Amino acid sequence: MPAVEPDNKVRRDFSSAPAICEAEEKMRNDDLLNRRRWILGSLGAAAAAGAGAVRSDAARGKVERLPGSGVKIALNVYSFNRPLRAGEITLPEVVDFCARHGIASLDATGYYFPGYPDAPPDDYVYRLKRRGFLNGVAIHGTGVRNDFAVEDAAARRRDVELVKRWIDVARKLGASVIRVFSGRRVPEGHTFDEVLEWMVPLMRECASYGSRRGVIVGVQNHNDFLKTAAETIRLVEAVDSEWFGVVLDVGSLRQGDPYAEIEKLVPYAVSWQLKENVWRGGEAEPIDLGRVKRIIERAGYRGVLPIETLGPGDPNQKVTAFLARVREVFAT
Repeated sequence: MPAVEPDNKVRRDFSSAPAICEAEEKMRNDDLLNRRRWILGSLGAAAAAGAGAVRSDAARGKVERLPGSGVKIALNVYSFNRPLRAGEITLPEVVDFCARHGIASLDATGYYFPGYPDAPPDDYVYRLKRRGFLNGVAIHGTGVRNDFAVEDAAARRRDVELVKRWIDVARKLGASVIRVFSGRRVPEGHTFDEVLEWMVPLMRECASYGSRRGVIVGVQNHNDFLKTAAETIRLVEAVDSEWFGVVLDVGSLRQGDPYAEIEKLVPYAVSWQLKENVWRGGEAEPIDLGRVKRIIERAGYRGVLPIETLGPGDPNQKVTAFLARVREVFAT
């Protein structure tokens, strides 16, 4: 039978246990700390690498999206411009039109809000938002009429404040994008490059303001200061912000092949104005929706696809007819 160690020996062994436990605990803590540092360092490196990758795309001005394509057909309220201006219909009634026709999203241009260019009362904004939500219609965007190409620096500054004011309205509406213009034209005695130098910091300032409110600034190519895809892309790349992109207006690309121009702009698009006609050689022609769909699929656009009808005629009928055409093509 093995000898039993004296009690004092047992006590001596246990008396050393706290020191051993403390040493082991310290080793475990050091190990955990080292592991934590390694994990945080790895995450930081990954984040830095990821940020670099995103920045690389942002520097090119292109919108980062998941692979594939998918559009949500929407409506630009400008389709009802004449009756809205005449007081024959209201913005809430356009929301109702969308609900009745199964249009899930609306670009509610600022012109038709009470008090424009001032911000509308919050109560009006929230009631419109509530009406849309309760009827299954999101308000994804709004827009203003600015001109960053005028010679008067004070006028350009006033328009920056206009855009900022309506970015705040967009945030209250729950809208993710605000449509802005570049400017009407290159002023006499100036060049495109000179005006671009005025414009870029103003657009960048608006995009920065939007980034802090969750609102993307989208410049519409409107056959004004920006006439071509190349000019539009040049502006977007110069602004160099992930909160700045293009509202792709298919009816305002009037130089060269409109479909080639559309395809160039799709990677920069944050929204659209899909119209009934495109222009070629100074003449309007009916849009080839199938061709636009194929361009979207090749480019991998995901997001809203607002339609807009223009010209004489009853907008109720025009929108309904164009909507049916668009749905027929994009449903296949």
